[in-house]
Amino acid sequence: MAPRNKSNLQLPANYGEALKSIKARIHSTQIQAAVAVNKELIALYWDIGQEIISRQESEGWGTAVIERLAKDLQKSFPGVKGFSARNIWRIRAFYLAYTLDVKSVVDVIPGVDGIILPQAVAEIPWGHNILLLEKVK
Repeated sequence: MAPRNKSNLQLPANYGEALKSIKARIHSTQIQAAVAVNKELIALYWDIGQEIISRQESEGWGTAVIERLAKDLQKSFPGVKGFSARNIWRIRAFYLAYTLDVKSVVDVIPGVDGIILPQAVAEIPWGHNILLLEKVK
């Protein structure tokens, strides 16, 4: 049997529809994955910010400790962006900015306790959160 010439391949009549549908699903899944990754990243930054503030209050962490933390994180996770000293300070500011709003809600609404990441904040990409923080200063 002779090999088929790919340029002479007869495609089914509905191939174009199938291709379009598959491409749309791939694109949709890529977007969903990016949104999920963003939510996890924002949650991680929230937790890191919370830990930094907690340790600053309880153990007196200062600028030198934060700078060292950034260096150690960069060393531990080479090639992973987001752990520069500048971004660690932004993570801290991010936590503080949204915590103040949440604390006021916790104080006013009975039965609400603990400080959790506001859902709407988790929907905003990190770069947009940074832009908001810088514009509000």
